[in-house]
Amino acid sequence: MKNISRYFAVLVSFLLVALLIYTFSQIVTYVLIAWVLSMVGQPLMRFFQQRIKVGKYRMGPTFSAMLTLLTYFIILVFLFVMFVPLIVEQANNLAGVDYAALSGALEEPIQQLQDWLLSKNINWDPHQMENRLNETLANSFNTEFVGNFFGFLLSTAGSIFISIFSIVFITFFFLKEKGLFLNFLLALAPNKYEKEVINSVDSISHLLTRYFGGILLQISIITVYVSFFLSMMGIQNALLIGFFAGVINVIPYLGPIIGALFGAFITISSNLDADFYNEILPLLTRVLIVFATVQLLDNFILQPFIFSSSVLAHPLEIFIIILMGAQIGGITGMVLAIPTYTVLRVVARVFLSEFKIVQKITDRIQDHEEEMKKEEEMKKLNDQETS
Repeated sequence: MKNISRYFAVLVSFLLVALLIYTFSQIVTYVLIAWVLSMVGQPLMRFFQQRIKVGKYRMGPTFSAMLTLLTYFIILVFLFVMFVPLIVEQANNLAGVDYAALSGALEEPIQQLQDWLLSKNINWDPHQMENRLNETLANSFNTEFVGNFFGFLLSTAGSIFISIFSIVFITFFFLKEKGLFLNFLLALAPNKYEKEVINSVDSISHLLTRYFGGILLQISIITVYVSFFLSMMGIQNALLIGFFAGVINVIPYLGPIIGALFGAFITISSNLDADFYNEILPLLTRVLIVFATVQLLDNFILQPFIFSSSVLAHPLEIFIIILMGAQIGGITGMVLAIPTYTVLRVVARVFLSEFKIVQKITDRIQDHEEEMKKEEEMKKLNDQETS
């Protein structure tokens, strides 16, 4: 009966949280984004509080939180100033493209592709695809489209401003008061489960901080890698391609493919007047070689380190969870699969640890926490001996 009442209380808590999320989904989104930003900003908070001094005084949590948000703002402005002109320039180039001339330039390789397919007894009408391609490009990248897009941004500027202001405001207090989010969850939990909730939030925060820190490292490495080698190979807009590849790589498995297609598209659109075989095809080959090598780097070094080591789960386990996320929510589900699974694993370990399957999927978390405790105890002993 004791276990039944415990499971019932856990179920009621989950249902209550689900109801709150459904009813106030937008506010919950703001809070979760702010929580993530506060976790990512914790290293900056520690740096400002421990390393920055004004005279004899160290930086307090209020000014440290302000400096952390200012750092976020500087990074966003830097990215905006760096990439928006490149994007606008590329859009203007595409708006002035003579798509009839482009299709004429691609007529010979398309014809060769058709001949090869016919030799394999595959019937294919290239003119239908050519017409659709021309129509799609002409409708997507014209002056009217660009104008409508920026008009849409202006019309939604009010709601965007409210969202940004809300997230920044909440993030500030999450950074300033580290236990604020925890106190909010404790207010929803029964009194007898406060200790379990505290342990869960501490463990989740630790694992997700490692995960999002690893994601930022992954984006940075891929951006630098792709940009550097594309620049060395003479590819235009290498920095734009590299940054897009790094950001879109957050989508597991599909991200690298989308990044490679984007790189090929930008390469072609930046050399529309060039000969396909003598100039464009060699450039595309170089782009695909760079993306193939970065894919190997990501698959064998970055992803095992970030996904497996940061959230303490087996690579096969991560792969299955990503597939389940794709089945449930498409690309969004793939992106959110690992953080969501991390939260569920920690909650299950704290509240449902008597089940064998829970013990199996959370054993690495248990081992990691025991190692952390040993390290903390050793650190305390060393501090005592030093004092």
